[in-house]
Amino acid sequence: MANIFKLKNTIIGLVVAISMTTLFAQKPRDISGTIIGVDGEKVAKTIVVLLTGDGTEVKREETSRRGAFKFKKVSPGSYSLSIDAGDSGSLTTQAEVTDSNLKLGDLQLQQGPNDTVSNESIASEDAQYDPTLSNNPNQGSSDAMSDVPAIPDSTSPTSSQEEFLPDPGKDYILNELSFEIKKMTAELKYLNEELENLKALSKMWVNPLAIYSKEIIMKNGSTVFGKIVYQDESSLKVETLVGYLIINRKEIVRIVDNVVTEEQAEYVPEQVRDSYTPPPMPKLAEPKYTSPDRDQTGKYSANCVLMGNISEKKDAQGNIVFNGELKNIGGRRADFVKVDFVFRKNWSGETKTLTTFIRGGYHTFDSGITTDATLLPGATGAFELYVPHDFGSFIGYSYVVDWEEYE
Repeated sequence: MANIFKLKNTIIGLVVAISMTTLFAQKPRDISGTIIGVDGEKVAKTIVVLLTGDGTEVKREETSRRGAFKFKKVSPGSYSLSIDAGDSGSLTTQAEVTDSNLKLGDLQLQQGPNDTVSNESIASEDAQYDPTLSNNPNQGSSDAMSDVPAIPDSTSPTSSQEEFLPDPGKDYILNELSFEIKKMTAELKYLNEELENLKALSKMWVNPLAIYSKEIIMKNGSTVFGKIVYQDESSLKVETLVGYLIINRKEIVRIVDNVVTEEQAEYVPEQVRDSYTPPPMPKLAEPKYTSPDRDQTGKYSANCVLMGNISEKKDAQGNIVFNGELKNIGGRRADFVKVDFVFRKNWSGETKTLTTFIRGGYHTFDSGITTDATLLPGATGAFELYVPHDFGSFIGYSYVVDWEEYE
């Protein structure tokens, strides 16, 4: 009876041990690993699919930013992992879950179609190509591996059917260069516009009539270039380079409307165009004065000045009449006192000079010549200049007072 009791206890212990071992072995385990792309970088946000032996999907997980994945509570058995990361590569590998967690480590993706990483499947496929399999499986397998010619790998870089993949780095560089070229073109266009504006401003200061066609001549001798924006019976509002001016009509002598004409190029026959030399520009006539070296700093020298302003008016025939008055404020007699008017005909530089003598006192020289254009010290004399109608228009004028001094 004692032996039977001991045998019964032993059998019960073995049954319990086997049951516990079976239960422990059937406990679900975890599968983990890291996905590495063909470029050696960890692949993030890609899907890893866990399949059974017959291809049925069990689970799928998405890799983390570091390329890691983990399947939790997977029942023991044979599985396969399918990974397709697009340009980063793809892979199909086998996984056998037993009595412990399965850590696959780094899984290197390959370029091209999915490749099954399984030495046993490769050996079995190679064995099918051996036509002389013997009864010895080991020998047949080794002979098959040595006799069967190597099958070229379609995923090899040297394959002629390799799919062309664009280089993201090269495209980025080309885009950056294109952007820089467009940016420099825009900057060059902007600088050219600024240069044209500066040229226009410089031309405007040299010739105000380039933008303002009105020339307003004042009684005090001032000239205002501008554009009349408003006028009434008593005043004018003029836009100028320095701002707006309000001018009293009574202070205005005349308003000239200037039209800038473009110079026409001289026609030169084509036969002599290469050897032709244009004639030199003629010098403009300048007024000549009889006493250019007159010394006005002397204590008893004559000095004739304009009293007030020069008035301007038109007579019934359309002639322009200038009137004014001179006074000798010096200490000596001034003879042959005159006023030289230099008229500007246009902006090309053409001028004309007209001269008028004053109506002063009479004086007879030792030579017997008598003049009525003499001003004694402190005396005054009036002058008047007629500008005939056929003289033509002019854009402005200047004047010089001149005289002679004799003993």
